[in-house]
Amino acid sequence: MNHSMPEINTLLKQLRLSHMAEHLAERNRQAIEGKLTYLEFLALLVQDEMLYRDNKKLIVRLKRAGFQGEKTIENFNFDFNPKINRAYLQDLATCRFVAEKSPVLIVGPCGTGKSHIAKAIGRCAIRQGIDVLFTSQSRLFNTLQAAKATHCFDKKMAQLIKIPLLIIDDFGIKPLRTPQDEDFHDLIAERYENASTVVTSNLEFNEWGDAFPNRLLPAATLDRLRHDAYRIVLEGSSYRSSRELKSTKKTGGK
Repeated sequence: MNHSMPEINTLLKQLRLSHMAEHLAERNRQAIEGKLTYLEFLALLVQDEMLYRDNKKLIVRLKRAGFQGEKTIENFNFDFNPKINRAYLQDLATCRFVAEKSPVLIVGPCGTGKSHIAKAIGRCAIRQGIDVLFTSQSRLFNTLQAAKATHCFDKKMAQLIKIPLLIIDDFGIKPLRTPQDEDFHDLIAERYENASTVVTSNLEFNEWGDAFPNRLLPAATLDRLRHDAYRIVLEGSSYRSSRELKSTKKTGGK
């Protein structure tokens, strides 16, 4: 049975292969010029469709993750903080820790690159087809509070528990209040050994307990977070301050 190009395009669209339909004429011309076999021609079309779908999934995952800015391992300024173990960070970028369901804890002063590293690791995970959610501590608790107000707290908590990689930025930047400490404990307890959590904080590890109002919760919560965790400790002055100082000098500011 012979089919014209428009007819094949229509059939492909009915099969929801619109991207393949869009490139059919171009690939057909290449097949004729390159004297490709039928199977080689079909393979080109299928590869086009697969690449398109993979890229579409990548875009959706990036949007759902909630990242702001293009923070990657490639554009991280290692020269600014030469004490960072680059090999250790690149190992984390393989996202082996996600398969291990291990936490990653990143601490250091403001502006030393904690959020950049966390987002960069998250982007590496997304490239590997892993669903990621990036949220600050404040946004996390605001989300949970809103869920309680609309009677969908259990649903929202279940979503947070199941996400393969949850990144919580700026833990302890504000002291937790009740019931925030209880919600945080429940979230960490449910994710423990079931999913990976990345946490960044300006506080040193031995200060994390001070963020909890209830002195009974820190030990149970932090014990789970620290178990088998990968740790990154950043030192030095703020990268943002350095950039602002350079900018001031360039513009002749005082």
